[in-house]
Amino acid sequence: MSWFAVSGSGLNWFDPQVLRSAGVPDGDSLLVRGTMMLEFHLPETARPEPLLLYSQDGDWSLRLALQAVPGGGLSFVLEQNGAVLHQTLNPTGLGRTGRLRLTYAWDARARIGLLTLEQPDGSQMQTAALAAPKPWRRRDLQALSGPQGYLAPAVEYLALSCKMEPAGPAPALLPSTPIATPDGYRVLGGLQRGDLVLTSGGAAVPVLQVVKRQVPALGSFAPVRLRAPYFGLLQDIHVAPFQRLVLSGSEVEYLFGQPAVLVPAGNLLGTGTALPGTAAAPLITYRQAVLPDHEPLLAAGAMTESLFLGRLRRDPQRLAASLLASLGAAALPEHRQPKFPVLRAFDAAVLAERRTA
Repeated sequence: MSWFAVSGSGLNWFDPQVLRSAGVPDGDSLLVRGTMMLEFHLPETARPEPLLLYSQDGDWSLRLALQAVPGGGLSFVLEQNGAVLHQTLNPTGLGRTGRLRLTYAWDARARIGLLTLEQPDGSQMQTAALAAPKPWRRRDLQALSGPQGYLAPAVEYLALSCKMEPAGPAPALLPSTPIATPDGYRVLGGLQRGDLVLTSGGAAVPVLQVVKRQVPALGSFAPVRLRAPYFGLLQDIHVAPFQRLVLSGSEVEYLFGQPAVLVPAGNLLGTGTALPGTAAAPLITYRQAVLPDHEPLLAAGAMTESLFLGRLRRDPQRLAASLLASLGAAALPEHRQPKFPVLRAFDAAVLAERRTA
């Protein structure tokens, strides 16, 4: 486990054992490599508005300021013992923003820093390299995630890790999710590269990779419980809010003039088909399969998207920051953009109402 602190949404969790295992036993010890991640809704503002603030003077002075600036931009400023890292990002290039995730990852020994701004599902992201980042003292990280750090109401959570966490495409199914194979249902956590799974059309296709990631169980990672028997489910399953279902049928063609539509699980909350899930701990582990042509999987009877990579392998910077970096571009497929529209929350609710009537 690499996450050692999660703060927000009424939770203030800190695990010193993770830091001790990483060689950071006391307050003056330095975390040479780590990640700070937060999710927030970008406010519309006519003047700079702080989202995250922390400062302390003394022999290891530090000031951190993440601010929303007029025009829809973000300003990140980190001053550590006289060294200054500053970057401005403009999230308007990410399309419809809504909730955003900002990740600052650093490796002081390797002199590598990376600031990433992305949509919750990792489909759109901006990255900026930051030169020669400094390590963090343990006492400052503990204070930042505690009452001494300021989190604006627009921030859903702040999480800290002792490794450089990935960004980009993210898995969204629990390892216990049953996946249809030619030999019957198998749990996703038991699938490996080369195993065959069934697509919605009944074809058997090979699994190229099964990726997993542990994340805070908050914000865009807070589990959603999809209820059987809706959407063909044989049992309830828990998924991340950005996991998309592939729905088809006569009412889809009637309502939307399409043979199928994509529905993020989070857009079904508030209907009878989905409920907020519960996590037994501050962290949750998700998995997902990578298939050759981004075919939908049959997860407990429901058509669900496999992991969408798009043209990730053509973008060295995005690939290097991603969960799939160690595989290399040659081992990854290229996925075409989904041909079906993604339903907004209102349209998803209308469709859910038809399914539950």
